[in-house]
Order: sequence, then structure tokens, then C-alpha cells
Amino acid sequence: MKVVVTSKIPRVGIDALEDAGFEVVGNPTNRLFSLPELKDFVSGASAIYCLLLDKINGEIMDAASPSLKVIANYGVGFDNIDIEAAKKRNILVTNTPSQLSGQAVAEFTLGLIFALSKRIVEGDKLCRGGSFPGWKPEIFMGENLENKTLGIVGLGDIGCRVAGMARSLAMRVVYTKRTRDFESEKKYDLEYLTLENLLRESDIISLHVPLTQETEHLINSETLTKMKDHSFLINTSRGRVVDEAALVEALKSGKLAGAAMDVYEYEPQINPELCGLPNVVLTPHIASSVREVRDEMALMAARNIIEALNGRNPPNLIK
Repeated sequence: MKVVVTSKIPRVGIDALEDAGFEVVGNPTNRLFSLPELKDFVSGASAIYCLLLDKINGEIMDAASPSLKVIANYGVGFDNIDIEAAKKRNILVTNTPSQLSGQAVAEFTLGLIFALSKRIVEGDKLCRGGSFPGWKPEIFMGENLENKTLGIVGLGDIGCRVAGMARSLAMRVVYTKRTRDFESEKKYDLEYLTLENLLRESDIISLHVPLTQETEHLINSETLTKMKDHSFLINTSRGRVVDEAALVEALKSGKLAGAAMDVYEYEPQINPELCGLPNVVLTPHIASSVREVRDEMALMAARNIIEALNGRNPPNLIK
């Protein structure tokens, strides 16, 4: 059976598939496939091993059928795959919810919080540009995090990890979630608020929600106006959770003190106005970019394929 891999992945994933006896065909280019190229590439495949940037719709599935049994996404998210189209065709879809990834993203989120509150990136740029004027009492004045309020939108595994880290810094942590989490409230000493109240009370808001119809543009012109004046926004979840045009206006007007983004509304394109703002930290979707995380995810996706093609339920099946 043939397994097609749409982009370069850590070698451990390829080795696992080949050791299981599958023919593995990788992307011979160093770029994303166009739609026609992807259709040709997946023809005759029993499994598609893909990344978040690969848009796998019914048309792609049909190009691979009738042999296609499973689509294994390398990533926790799976909004790049048409799940309903897969269900209609009896194709399994899996993801890679790595626990190591959750810790990496949580640590990265905290790094972005420090970068914004301490104005680290702005200071780095000044020094590299040869413009450091020498120490001055009011140069790049930042803020301490102690006693500040961190609002977590979406209290899953990553949100809980961020909450624990923030509490160790003596921050007040509030959260909102579709279903109130009494156990995590007790464990991390958290306060539950409605989204509106969280927006009003938080000095820093960190997004940790999946992309759904409910969360697309959750942060928009209306919700941004409800945020506390001079607060910070952090997004390490999904790009389309934030309306970037509205965010730009909130930053330019001074409503927000700053924002840090690791994901983008039209990824890999980044709104050029965001790039031109000094109070914005931009990173290239690297929150989980840690070697042990990438290797674990590669193996998880491979094992999902191995189990599915051997007629068993894969361990990370999306239902």
C-alpha cells in the first residue's frame, strides 16, 4: 500500500512507515503543491500524510480514491481537512495531540507574554540598528506581571499549562470556556468569567481555542472594543480566530498596548500592516517547534496510518 507524504517530515516518521512495509512517496519539491499537483500526487494512495497548510477537500480525496483509507494530519489542528467530506467517503482522519507539544506551546506563550510586557523585541531591534543611546530611566518602559490579570480563552491542555505557569508568577488568572471546569479552577486557583467580563478585566489575553464556526473571528472589532485599554493580545491557537484588520486598527488607535502572533488569518501571508507596527511580536508558527515534539508528532502520525491500514482504529481518530 502506498503512503504519500506531502512535505518533508522528521525521518523517524518515514522509517516507521517503511518498517511497517508500506511504500512511502515523498514530495520531491521543496514547496507546497498546487491543487492540480496535489491531485496527481495522491492518486492511488492508501494514506495521505499531510500538514496544516495542505487543504484536503473532497476533490483531493476523490483523486486518491478508491484506495484512500486514512488522512493523517501532522498537527493538533485539523481545520485544513474537510471532515464531513471524509465521513461521507468512509475515510478516517487523525491528528497528533502530542503532550510534549502542549508543554512547548505553553512555554512559548509565556515567552511571548514576557516579550511584550518587557518590550524585548523592540529593544533588540534598537540595539541591532545601532541606535542604543545609553541607559536612560525611561527607555522602553515595560510592566511587571505580578498581580496582573491573565485571561485565558479556551482552557484545554495548553490553557491549563499556561495557567499553571502564570500562577507561579503571582498573576491572577481568569478563564472562559464553553463548559466550566471546576476541577482545573481548584487545581490552578482560577476564576471563571464570561467572555465579555474576561475581555474587560484582563491585562493580557491568551487564545487557546480550536478553529470552529463559533471561534472564527472570535476576536473582532466588537470584542476588541470590550478589551481593557492598553491590554495585550496573544494568539498561538489558529490564525482565523482573530480578525487581523480589526486588530490592526485597535493597535494603531492605542486601544491595545501590543499583540504577539504565532499564527495568521491568511497563513503563510501576514498582514503587512501588522509587520509595520513596533508593538507587535510576530513569529513563524513555531510555538511547538522543539525537536522532541516534532519527532513525537512524526511517529504519532505514522502510527495512526499503520493502525488504520491494518484495519484497526488509529489512536488519534477524529470523530
